[in-house]
Amino acid sequence: MLTPRAEALIQRARVARLATASPEAEPHVVPICFAYDGVAFYSVLDAKPKRVASERLKRVRNIRANPRVALLIDEYDEEWSRLQYVLILGEAELLASGEEHARALARLREKYPRYREMSLDAAVMIKIRPRRAIFWSAAEAP
Repeated sequence: MLTPRAEALIQRARVARLATASPEAEPHVVPICFAYDGVAFYSVLDAKPKRVASERLKRVRNIRANPRVALLIDEYDEEWSRLQYVLILGEAELLASGEEHARALARLREKYPRYREMSLDAAVMIKIRPRRAIFWSAAEAP
């Protein structure tokens, strides 16, 4: 599904943007930390300050009501010929525990050292299974 250039961009990227929609089709976009295991993307609801409890976050409520999401991973450069992005369209689910949660958390801790200091074993994990991936690069544009 992913080209080698898309895979390389995903592995380099530190932040993605997660887009969800409410039952009323109101869009909501937030930056997230993420990990990709070659099959799915994962993002844990970490200990950074939030206005409400994790279970009440808009992204969580939206995923419960409508699991269809978009994930944008992009790379900006002042030299516009180097602009590129990967847009993932997929289905999200929430993981609270289990082997998959533990594997995803280990991958996130490997990528983000700050997560090693946080107690996240019981934190909600967002899993995104890609349905479609779109890669765009200014270098390859017509």
